[in-house]
Amino acid sequence: MAFSYNKLWKLLIDRKMLKKDLMAETGITSTTMAKLGKDLPVSMDILARICKALKCNIGDIVDYVDEDNK
Repeated sequence: MAFSYNKLWKLLIDRKMLKKDLMAETGITSTTMAKLGKDLPVSMDILARICKALKCNIGDIVDYVDEDNK
């Protein structure tokens, strides 16, 4: 199973936010940001903090990608 955070990066661009801005607002570490950049799984706590900071729902920042159907 895999996840894509492309929606998160687009949302940041739309809001003229940098990754460092998101890190400052949410307390996310650079290690976690690297995981997001590589589309690796992160905890629900991290996703909840991002949703709270961006005032959005989880579906607005992450997609499930079925690798079997690529």
